[in-house]
Amino acid sequence: MATNIPSKPLEPPIQPPNPDEGGSVVLERRTQRVKPPQMYQVLMLNDDYTPMEFVVVVIQEFFGKDLESATRIMLKIHLDGKAVCGVYSKDVAVTKVDQVLDAAHKAGHPLQCICEPVDL
Repeated sequence: MATNIPSKPLEPPIQPPNPDEGGSVVLERRTQRVKPPQMYQVLMLNDDYTPMEFVVVVIQEFFGKDLESATRIMLKIHLDGKAVCGVYSKDVAVTKVDQVLDAAHKAGHPLQCICEPVDL
């Protein structure tokens, strides 16, 4: 059994590089600028067959609007031909469009909903 503790081997002292030698490399840290994701607006289009009450219910259910806001959006759709129901990332916007189209199809209404990129 050994009773002596092994000693660490001696390492040569680290000397900073001499700037006059020209052999050193200077690394510069650059921060990367990441753009926010492209946002998409979900638009509902007017038609002459879908009841206004159904449109209000769909806006409340899928876009989380209260009755007053949903009614205001429905009237804008009715008067202007289309209106923005919400602005989301691409995946969420496509999912909202699919939900609206599925609900309209199941209820037998021709309601149309689309998403398009938001122009900044």
